[in-house]
Amino acid sequence: MALTTAPSSTPRATGPVRTPADRRGSGRIWQREGLAGYVFLSPWLIGLLAITAVPMLLSLYLSFTNYDILTPWSEVEWVGLTNYERMFTSDASYWHAVQVTLAFALIAVPLKLAAALGVALLLNRAWRGVGLFRGLFYLPSLLGGSVALAIVWVSMFNRDGAFNSLLGFFGIEGKPWVNDPEWALETLMVLAIWQFGAPMVIFLAGLKQVPTELYEAASVDGAGKIRQFVSVTLPMLSPVIFFNLVLETINGFQGFTSAFVLSNGTGGPVDSTLMYTLNLYIKGFVDLEMGYASAMAWVFLLAIAVITVVLFSTGRFWVHYSDGEER
Repeated sequence: MALTTAPSSTPRATGPVRTPADRRGSGRIWQREGLAGYVFLSPWLIGLLAITAVPMLLSLYLSFTNYDILTPWSEVEWVGLTNYERMFTSDASYWHAVQVTLAFALIAVPLKLAAALGVALLLNRAWRGVGLFRGLFYLPSLLGGSVALAIVWVSMFNRDGAFNSLLGFFGIEGKPWVNDPEWALETLMVLAIWQFGAPMVIFLAGLKQVPTELYEAASVDGAGKIRQFVSVTLPMLSPVIFFNLVLETINGFQGFTSAFVLSNGTGGPVDSTLMYTLNLYIKGFVDLEMGYASAMAWVFLLAIAVITVVLFSTGRFWVHYSDGEER
């Protein structure tokens, strides 16, 4: 005999559904926490707008004008694309600065990363005093692009500087390195390469993450130190190499302080150290062509963005991640 269940006679509520009091209270808490978060973020947001966003938009507007700093705003004339046309067609110093900056970045950045990786491999060992050496090698990076460091560097490579004294000790005749157009830019490259401490520390952190089992397996298969470096260290370290490459490439194109100090703000000798940012400074604050300098700044920004996109697009061919996923 089949059993049937009688339908429930309990009436269903047809009125509006009310939110429980505890849920309404939690919503108010979330609102208060969100408001508190925005209050704590407000100094950063104000700084972002006042120091970064608004000046960038103002610079974009000025790039289409003939603003020269001294002219009142009411007399600034809109010139359209004239600044950009001049930049690409009639300004020889602009293209010379592009060439100098490209040469600096293409030579100094790879050598700096190679030096950082080489020293990181040497310091990735548990021997006495390794912490002291890590700190000493990192010390130059703490100074960054300081004016004091650039002044010391210029004094070292002058005609009567310490470097020529060292060469004289071995019977080698020195040169006025910072005043020689053939060697002035190379002097700046050496200074940039010498400050390899920051990427070295990042490489050290990456080396600590490489599993020792991979080296043991490669050693069992008969791989030597060089083969282990090529087949194990470099692939496992490729994300860190990529990270350092992007950062140092951007920093390489933005070099300014050392070139300014070495050349006294002129880009000399014979424009051999006329970096892009230094040329931009000269156009804006020496020649008082702030509209043209603003156009140069925006082209520079777009160029760095394109270079970064190219690096990211090519990274998928040689950057290997431990999870096996492509980025």
